[in-house]
Amino acid sequence: MVLRIFAFFILLFSVLFLPYYVSVILALAGIVYFLFYLEAPILMLLSDLLCGAKEGRFLNITFLSTIVFIVILIVAGVLKKKLKFYQK
Repeated sequence: MVLRIFAFFILLFSVLFLPYYVSVILALAGIVYFLFYLEAPILMLLSDLLCGAKEGRFLNITFLSTIVFIVILIVAGVLKKKLKFYQK
């Protein structure tokens, strides 16, 4: 539990002060390491609210990273249930 709280604050710090790609790497690592890391899409929403802009090549979607991380979270959850070395 302490590790999860520490990971949340590290990811929050990276969203607020570090470049975007560092936050993406840390969020992906959290999704892979923890069973259900809901903090990643929430903090990516914060990142989109702070720095998000409409992208013309992605159909003018403002919250693109939030949507992508929700999909990654769902896919990772399904894959973790299929893999043998993850505990349920």
